[in-house]
Amino acid sequence: MLKSISNIFKIPDLKKKILFTGLILIIYRLGSFIPIPGINAAALEQFLGNAAKSGGNLFGMFDLFVGGNLGRASVFALGIMPYITTSIVIQLLGGVIPFFERLKKEGAEGQKKIAQYTRYGTVAIASFNAIGISVFLQSGVEGAVPHPGFLFIFTSVITMVTGVMFIMWLGEQITEHGIGNGISLIIFAGIIARYPQGFYQMFQMVQAQAMSIFMAVLVLIVMVVVTASVVLVTEGLRKIPVQYAKRIVGRKVYGGQSTHIPLKVNTAGVIPIIFAQAILMFPRTIATFFKDSDFMNSVVQVLSPGEWLYTILYMGFIIFFAYFYTAMVMNPIEMAENMKKYGGFIPGRKPGKKTSDYINSVLVRITLPGAVFFAIIAVIPEFLQKWTNLPFYFGGTGLIIIVGVALDTLQQIESHLVMRHYEGFMKKGKLRGRRR
Repeated sequence: MLKSISNIFKIPDLKKKILFTGLILIIYRLGSFIPIPGINAAALEQFLGNAAKSGGNLFGMFDLFVGGNLGRASVFALGIMPYITTSIVIQLLGGVIPFFERLKKEGAEGQKKIAQYTRYGTVAIASFNAIGISVFLQSGVEGAVPHPGFLFIFTSVITMVTGVMFIMWLGEQITEHGIGNGISLIIFAGIIARYPQGFYQMFQMVQAQAMSIFMAVLVLIVMVVVTASVVLVTEGLRKIPVQYAKRIVGRKVYGGQSTHIPLKVNTAGVIPIIFAQAILMFPRTIATFFKDSDFMNSVVQVLSPGEWLYTILYMGFIIFFAYFYTAMVMNPIEMAENMKKYGGFIPGRKPGKKTSDYINSVLVRITLPGAVFFAIIAVIPEFLQKWTNLPFYFGGTGLIIIVGVALDTLQQIESHLVMRHYEGFMKKGKLRGRRR
């Protein structure tokens, strides 16, 4: 491993890409501390802190993905989430609306048009989010806006939307000139930036005897085991063997080789957890506007993290959305038709409907354990914080994103090393990212 790391800096092109990526991430983190004009960041931070102690709301979840930028009221308060939301929506529309489905099949030109529509959608969603957050800060968070009015809303909306577009540009620069997926690395940087402070707070709790040394060591062991488990499941594949028949075209012989279809155990990634969190936290967010309502307070109590109903619904939604998203992005009928078109077949299965039914049955079987596993990972933060008073968020969405992005980036670095005849990170086997 150490030899592989030293080899990275022996390749000028790879060294340049890594340094460029690091520079862009530093620029992003510096921009995270530039405040939006007209906001009292201390009042906003206190509001989010109180919300987190009472079980959290959509704003607290949103603040996790933007690396605390919303709590600091920085110009990057919206982070890259509007772009992610637009990308997911357009990806889902690709399986429903024929127009987007045709664009996906048009190759490079179609991808350019999809990227253009994604940018337009990002501006629209960012503007909508910025207006909603500005109005909420002005009326729903006491002391957050010392001088409310139209000028504040206009200024904050322009600032936040510009911040989103700038972050999107930074992510594109990383993807084009750096290493790894730029958008994913920006989210990765925002989430992991919270960990050092969290570990320091845990160390202070041990010093103040608020947490025993045994409990701190146990928490660290749990973190290592959970992280290793997430890596193992994220890397998990079900390989379906495919045989291509020989074809003679002129004097050349094509086909005849054996390959496989790699089906991920966790095809949906972190999307089901995001959807499930948003659905369950939406009633809690609405309840913040009706503090005097007994009914809304009872809803908040029942849907608080750690309550049995919340846990059951949370895990159920994750499993449901895992199947839903997998069905949207994986099309067994199209896969079977493509194999039939190029003379491929699964041994023991007839081409066409029998093949698509077999692929679909495999997807159904391997999705369940992956969905159940990530549902368990998703509820770990609630139990860790409840039982150990852990001072920071570990597990769930953040951990899955960190592991997935790290594997993708390491896989790209390893590809550069192997291509230039250097030893990769793994002596046996191959490091795989999340790409299908």
